[in-house]
Amino acid sequence: MNYKLSIKQLLLRLLLLVFCYQICRGIFYLFNKNHFTNVDIIEFLGGIRFDLAAIFFSNILIVVLSTIPGNFKYKEKYQKVLKVLFFLTNALFIGTNVIDIKYYEFTNKRSTYALITASGMEGDILRLIPVFILNYWYLFLGYIFAMYGFWKSIPEVSFTNDKEKGFKGIFISSLGFSFFAGLVIIFGRGGFQRAPIKTVDAINYVCCPQNTAVVLNTPFTIFRTISKKDNLKRKNYFEQNQVNAVYQPFIELKSEGNFTKKNIVIIILESFGKENIYQQINGKKLTPFLDSLLAQGRYYTRAFANGLKSIDAVPSVITSIPCLMEVSYISSPYSFNKVDGFNTILKKEGYNTAFFHGAFNGSQNFNEFARIAKFDKYYGKNEYSGKDGYDGVWGIFDEEFLQFMAKELNTFKQPFFSTVFTISSHSPYTIPEKYKDKFPKGNREIHQSVAYSDFALKKFFETAKKQSWYNNSVFIITPDHTSREDKSDYYNTEIGNYSIPVLLFDPSNPKLNGTDDKLLGQIDILPEVLNYLNYKGTFFSFGNSPESNDRVVANYNEGIYRFLVNRFYVEFDGNKILNVYDQKQDSLLQNRLTNYPEEKLESKIKAYIQQYNNRLIDNKLSIY
Repeated sequence: MNYKLSIKQLLLRLLLLVFCYQICRGIFYLFNKNHFTNVDIIEFLGGIRFDLAAIFFSNILIVVLSTIPGNFKYKEKYQKVLKVLFFLTNALFIGTNVIDIKYYEFTNKRSTYALITASGMEGDILRLIPVFILNYWYLFLGYIFAMYGFWKSIPEVSFTNDKEKGFKGIFISSLGFSFFAGLVIIFGRGGFQRAPIKTVDAINYVCCPQNTAVVLNTPFTIFRTISKKDNLKRKNYFEQNQVNAVYQPFIELKSEGNFTKKNIVIIILESFGKENIYQQINGKKLTPFLDSLLAQGRYYTRAFANGLKSIDAVPSVITSIPCLMEVSYISSPYSFNKVDGFNTILKKEGYNTAFFHGAFNGSQNFNEFARIAKFDKYYGKNEYSGKDGYDGVWGIFDEEFLQFMAKELNTFKQPFFSTVFTISSHSPYTIPEKYKDKFPKGNREIHQSVAYSDFALKKFFETAKKQSWYNNSVFIITPDHTSREDKSDYYNTEIGNYSIPVLLFDPSNPKLNGTDDKLLGQIDILPEVLNYLNYKGTFFSFGNSPESNDRVVANYNEGIYRFLVNRFYVEFDGNKILNVYDQKQDSLLQNRLTNYPEEKLESKIKAYIQQYNNRLIDNKLSIY
């Protein structure tokens, strides 16, 4: 009997928390409703999922102490301590929701783990707390009164003198304890899906990205960013006016001609590192179509990926933001920041936009990112319509999905901006059974699937050539990253491991051909394309100005920044330069330099990192 009463008390207390979190959400919305658009009941209902995750995660100890077998938990003193612990635990986390009611105005996002650690603001936190209380005294007083009401509302039950006896009592209490342990896991991870819910999943409950803050709650975003690797630290290498003089992430294009509103089609090829092109295997070319296409457009021979994962490539290519932290930008606390990029710029010019990805919807969070990046439409496996092309693992084979994309583009009003991310050259490198003996297998497992994807690309262009939009389009081809398998010599170095082919191809302009050996990162694709189309204006980008001879490509991995600055390859640990190589003359990075422009390189790198960290933290990634 007592154990049932203990369960009842716990459930009532958890239900009270669900109510409190929804009240916090309502107040948060009322104070900040001018920041949101067309908020509906779905935001509040969807928010319950995130509330439950935060509630169960923050109350693990409460659940354990309420359901653990034993008669000791029915004693009066035990219950008083349990009530106080319940109150203090949840008063703390509800308090973070209250803080964000006003703090959201300054950040335009829910606070993260940096809020409670004061990351980058350790010296200011004691000064800021009293200022916050003084300026927003009404919130502070409201919180105090609310917590008084919360304390008074905490459900309590009266336990009897009955004790859990015998095997039956132990069995029932053990079963209840196991049941609630399972609930903590299920609700804490947000359901039965493959991976625990993340902040980016809030995009599934809103009509527009800025509304995600209504769905989320601050305790949830704190828990999901509790690893310090997920949070950037504010950098203060320079005063603001000094850092702007060294490096600013703005590009101004002053084209002389009129903006040519051609369709833009970006094709991101899975794992198509530079090591795969121009190869012959047993007399057969591995990528014959891409090899031929490279000769028909502007081929950037010194191009590099801005990350080692697919999830890093998309924001780099689309929004010109590299990943200079342990966690991918899409999965980071900054994924909802306001950004420029292709969509923001081109929509102002009347473009229609779409993102295609043949994998299951939700893979890599690309569908969520597509909405955050303001693509008009997203096409994944769920949206695919055509003959059966399921590869049994990831989604739709490249050949079928690229044909589907070509047909869908026929329905778009021009000009349009479209991006497609292929999947077939991804482990386990599955290709259609009918092509098992068609392509060279080579000495690496990926080779056959790379050859198949090249074939699929050829079929896409054959179809595209027949369409009315083809000659009014410019195509950009870039891999997401290099291959993962063992490689030799240059492609196994820290530089070669990022080396990719990038192509700008305009079928209506035969003069756009030849090679370009300037240093280029994926984040440079945005300014390069806009410059080619004679765009005029200023936009935010961590890339290089197209005409600049002072160029930078930045990467980050395993706690080390890796910068290509003109001819130098530099490893930097956040405080000092570790190694410098002349990557033009020493591509295998075998000879460390002792004589190099140390001050200039260090200043450039520090300014870049400072602008990156501080602007992501402050949500200043747009000029609009």
